[in-house]
Formats: sequence, C-alpha cells, structure tokens
Amino acid sequence: MKKHIFKAIAKLNKKMLPSYSKKRLDLQKASKIQMAIIGWRLWVTKNALD
Repeated sequence: MKKHIFKAIAKLNKKMLPSYSKKRLDLQKASKIQMAIIGWRLWVTKNALD
C-alpha cells in the first residue's frame, strides 16, 4: 500500500516539479528551495523503490 502511494507521488513529481539534472544545475550554486525540491524527489523515489 505504502509503495503504491509513493509511486503515485513520484509520477506527480515527474510531471509537476522541475528536473534539475536535465538543466545541469550545479549543486554548489543551488538555492535552498532547489535543494529542498531535490531532497523531496530523492526521498519519494527512495521510498517508491523500496
């Protein structure tokens, strides 16, 4: 059940949130909001794969 919820959230993230890897964002120059988005996407992806 938990895994299905995280997979649905991951699909929403992919459509709604920007992909900084495609934009070649330098993590040293990323703002706090950008780092929060990166962290959120990482956490959701990790839980969707477990």
